[in-house]
Amino acid sequence: MSAPSINLNRAGRKAISVVLPVLNEAASLSLLLPELAAALSRCDVDWELVIVNDGGCDNLEEVVARFERQSMYSNVQLLRLSRNFGKEAALTAGLAAARGDAVLCMDGDGQHPPELIQRMVAEWRSGHDMVVAAQSDRKHENRLLAYAKQRFYRFLQSGERFKIPPNAGDFRLMDRRVVQALMRMPERARFMKGLYAWLGFKTSIVPFAAAERTAGCSKFRLGQLLELASLGLTSFSMRPLRMVSAAGAVISLCALAYGVYILADTLIYGNPVSGWATLASGMMLLSGIQLLCLGVIAEYLGRVFEETKQRPLYILDECIDHSMVGQQELAKKGVN
Repeated sequence: MSAPSINLNRAGRKAISVVLPVLNEAASLSLLLPELAAALSRCDVDWELVIVNDGGCDNLEEVVARFERQSMYSNVQLLRLSRNFGKEAALTAGLAAARGDAVLCMDGDGQHPPELIQRMVAEWRSGHDMVVAAQSDRKHENRLLAYAKQRFYRFLQSGERFKIPPNAGDFRLMDRRVVQALMRMPERARFMKGLYAWLGFKTSIVPFAAAERTAGCSKFRLGQLLELASLGLTSFSMRPLRMVSAAGAVISLCALAYGVYILADTLIYGNPVSGWATLASGMMLLSGIQLLCLGVIAEYLGRVFEETKQRPLYILDECIDHSMVGQQELAKKGVN
């Protein structure tokens, strides 16, 4: 039985869905949406915007309605989640709703330049399944934080068969078959950068310089970055568990060697056992190491616990659909 054929023809008029997960970014979107519409109009494609309100409480609906009135475009899906589920869940909600031949994910804070879209679409048309925009410099970022991120991704990918492009985030264009493969992944703890890389597919890297935020401030704090790093490690790497095992083996060998030394010293020289301060310090050190190892194991068990509950990744509260792309898809299928 022959394998099903895949249509890789990307010439002609195609449809692009742009997914924008936002949290109280109405001020930024009021500036970004007209720029996006202009950039997409230059790409010779049909397009839709899929805006996911991840539990925000600003005037996003008013901004979107004003954009549609002023620009004469009715190409917007506005999804509102029932609460804040996090960016990874909001991205997944947008990908599930997107209906284009390719899907472009980008932030709504104005740091991802819309003028790069035309080049990304050209790369996709040339045969690349995924076009990833990677920052060419991170001058706007704290040096210590940038170094920590670099070391984290090196640690995460060490020994793995996939590679996460350096300085790459969620700003990327994916072919429909990549999105379908991504949506088939069942896990609920979704570290999107790892999932993108794990999928593989033919990928092109496009450098860009991130602009300053047009309004507001970043919603990611240090605690959230640490939580995201923990999610990435427990979802894509067994190295922490292997390091726990290695630490246990090394400490056991050291303890055995020290025990042999004390026994030989006592039998040969007759020295009494002494050094209670050293013994107490050693016990405290080993207790700390044991608690640390238990914490690492507990992170993995907690991740398993979250997966076994099988709760939905997000709850959709409302969907306002003005997308012409969706109507065109229904027309193709003969649905009134």
